Amino acid sequence: MTRNLRTALLAGLGVCTMTGVGFASVPLYRMFCEATGLNGTTQRGLRAPGTTGQKVTVAFDSNVSSKLPWKFEPERRADTIDVGGRDMAFFKAKNLSDKPVTGTATFNVTPAAAGKYFTKIQCFCFTQQTLQPGEEVRMPVIFYVDPAMLSDPDAKDIQEITLSYTFYPVDSGKAAS
Repeated sequence: MTRNLRTALLAGLGVCTMTGVGFASVPLYRMFCEATGLNGTTQRGLRAPGTTGQKVTVAFDSNVSSKLPWKFEPERRADTIDVGGRDMAFFKAKNLSDKPVTGTATFNVTPAAAGKYFTKIQCFCFTQQTLQPGEEVRMPVIFYVDPAMLSDPDAKDIQEITLSYTFYPVDSGKAAS
């Protein structure tokens, strides 16, 4: 094998490797954030472990992209819950347009240290939501705060967690009217 051929093969292998890393970076970053709670990424779970007797306040925040003609808000702005206990909150969404509109919600938790302990069992944010013209719906989120937070030196003194959602149109390239 000549030196030029070997160099060309190594360069081609390098390009292929970097392309693969580029495509894999988004799912790998998402998995990393879910595992560590980085940037307030919440966890997904099946059932709450059980209450500990400790309480924490969960505040609810809602936002809507200017491109989505919806009104979106929590039914309650805050709730004091038992750490480890299953809880439920409702958000209301209304399509203000005269056309069916599909939206999807992004979410985060602050402070960021609480993200890895905030676990959702069921959430409207797991799927896209389509609202018919003028339709108003109640959307539940079922969640708990993992008791492991109480033994984490970075999170044990957290008294309030904010769960924030922002709804965007599914086709963000088109402004809904």
